[in-house]
Amino acid sequence: MKSKKIISLLLVSAMLAATVLSGCSGGGSGAGTDAGTEAGTAKGSEAKQNGASSGDSTEVTFWTLNTRQNAVDPIVEEFNAAHDDMKVTVAYYDTDGIKDACKVAASSKTLPNMWFNWGGSLGGFYAENGLTYDMTEYAREHKWNETFSEGALTLCELGGQLSGYPTSYNVLDVYYRKDIFEKYNIAVPSTFEEFEQACAVLKENGITPISTAGLNGWHVMRFVELLIEHYAGAEEHDKMNTFESSYDNDATVQALTKYKEFCDKGYFPEGFVTADPNDTQMAVFSGTAAMDIQGQWYDGKIVQEEQDINLYGTFPFPSGGTNRLSAFVEMTQFNADNTDAQLNACVEFMDYYYSKENTDKYAEYYNLPLPKADAEMPEGQPNVPIMLETAEKNGTFTITDQAFPTEIADALFDVQDGIANGQTSPEDGAKKIQEAIDAYNNK
Repeated sequence: MKSKKIISLLLVSAMLAATVLSGCSGGGSGAGTDAGTEAGTAKGSEAKQNGASSGDSTEVTFWTLNTRQNAVDPIVEEFNAAHDDMKVTVAYYDTDGIKDACKVAASSKTLPNMWFNWGGSLGGFYAENGLTYDMTEYAREHKWNETFSEGALTLCELGGQLSGYPTSYNVLDVYYRKDIFEKYNIAVPSTFEEFEQACAVLKENGITPISTAGLNGWHVMRFVELLIEHYAGAEEHDKMNTFESSYDNDATVQALTKYKEFCDKGYFPEGFVTADPNDTQMAVFSGTAAMDIQGQWYDGKIVQEEQDINLYGTFPFPSGGTNRLSAFVEMTQFNADNTDAQLNACVEFMDYYYSKENTDKYAEYYNLPLPKADAEMPEGQPNVPIMLETAEKNGTFTITDQAFPTEIADALFDVQDGIANGQTSPEDGAKKIQEAIDAYNNK
């Protein structure tokens, strides 16, 4: 992937600043909520990254997802209480809010000392633009190869450096309600044709086959990428995602045509294009929808929401071939401008956050098992080992919004919306995706 200049963010930042920066100060859907004594404002994080301290205490800021707040709040409080020489202040954002907030902070040089991120192009942007601390030497000195799984460390190598602290390795499967399938005598599909038949039976009986939501594109993408995998095959799909083969091909047109067919048949919830992807579980939990494409963290969500875990199973989408699963890594990235004291404080907090003591205590708020060499499977989450075994057996491909640079992923998301709304044809959609790829390659 060619390196992108950080100056290209300025126009995007200008458009986002009004909403995102207000979120950093406590308003909006991506509001930063504070578990320390200072709000997660750009001003506050700038002071921290420049080495602000209270007495002999090293203070660091951390931005993470609000879905983990019930665990992170007490963990931060306990860490701060146990360390007179360190203090962590945390701010929370939703999935898309943290992407926007970090991009704006990157353009204004106000990134926190550490922040949650994903691998692929999302985390790669910060490594390629010199914004993340290169952990290669630190990892060697502290023998991270003996602590973390090799696969997770490899996926954190971005922009020619080890760009983060691995926190999870995730695979996605089709979660389904066993009781609903049993009620309508639906067998777990092993072919694409059987999957279509299952959807038809569910729809005939008033059940939405697939729960999804189109806001910001990434949840619908999980289904569209599986259709592309089905029609293109694994080898060609990989070539398309590395831009060796064109997206303007028959496989993409067929996949988008099938996606349109599913839209037209009502196989997704009514109004899904503008729905919030963080709420897709509601339809499945209530029994109005039967399936949701999710990662192994969904077991933890089921436990959090006090659902009966025995009602939920998983199966690989029958795309053909080995039925590969999509996969991605999550990490904590560290600011390239951190002092030695700040970096050490950040890593010490991460070690505490992901300690066995805390993962046992707050298991449902982690994507388990951790990407560590000695990782244990979580108790009470039966689908997790099944999914990981399936991924090992069937193989994986990098989830599309990590395989693609942001501008190309956005083009795909626009195509998804356009097809669902009847404004874009599958043929035009394939062309638009490839046009975005060509524009990116010609920079």
